[in-house]
Amino acid sequence: MNLRDLEYLVALAEERHFRKAAEKCFVSQPTLSGQLRKLEDELGVLLMERTSRKVLFTPAGEAITAQARRVLAATKELRDIARTFTEPMSGELHIGLIPTVGPYLLPHIIPALKRHFPELHIYLYEAQTQTLLKQLADGELDCLILAQLDNMDSFGALPLYEEPMMLALPAEHPWAGRARISLGELKGEKLLMLEDGHCLRDQALGFCFAAGIGEDTHFQATSLETLRNMVAAGSGLTLIPRLAIGSHNGGLGVSYLPVTDPEPSRTIALLYRIHSVRRPCFNEMAKVIGKLVKELL
Repeated sequence: MNLRDLEYLVALAEERHFRKAAEKCFVSQPTLSGQLRKLEDELGVLLMERTSRKVLFTPAGEAITAQARRVLAATKELRDIARTFTEPMSGELHIGLIPTVGPYLLPHIIPALKRHFPELHIYLYEAQTQTLLKQLADGELDCLILAQLDNMDSFGALPLYEEPMMLALPAEHPWAGRARISLGELKGEKLLMLEDGHCLRDQALGFCFAAGIGEDTHFQATSLETLRNMVAAGSGLTLIPRLAIGSHNGGLGVSYLPVTDPEPSRTIALLYRIHSVRRPCFNEMAKVIGKLVKELL
């Protein structure tokens, strides 16, 4: 048994397809299949049922795969420990980001991170919050950049910045010329929202329901850009995070108003496994990102 065999097993569990798993591991399908048969022979159990259509893992296969994930994560941790003592700001770093942060934050921070930490090779992954949290817990990702929620107490967190949400409304709306609007003035309105699974949806709904603002249930968007286009088409109002406005402010048929009393906002944080040995790296990254975004906001 070796670590490469465990990587093959985990890849097959994720892909449920021999060819795709082999491509993911950069080996031929016969190589991957042959090594997994040897692993079964060594362990003395059947790990999977092979059919022409799909791969079905046996109960033993599921249990052993779960342990294989932990072994691979622990092995990566050993390498990270060694790197922490030699070159803490070098090597690979796998970062997960949510869709309402990644496209708007990355263009600003990636050049700065490359400039400050030239030996750090950053890999980026975008997914919704619950998927990223599982990947972080499983050791597939090193850290996350996302909106901090109450259910994240099992992870360490470094707050990066506080991001206000602004009211997006059609450019021809009667409120468009105002300097600001209070949350209370929106009572009785119905706002466009993102679909289920986006943490921004839950955060926006929290502010809205507290102020007597409803949700327009005729449409749920898959992205902030879809929301923006719906507003530009005159289909409603919505809340947009400040960084997502960027250079769009006052253009593309949408106007943006600061909201007060209270100001809707979210805390963007860098999340990591509590006992991660890469904490010194995360600390330095958080300083660079926090300072940069503070200047932007």
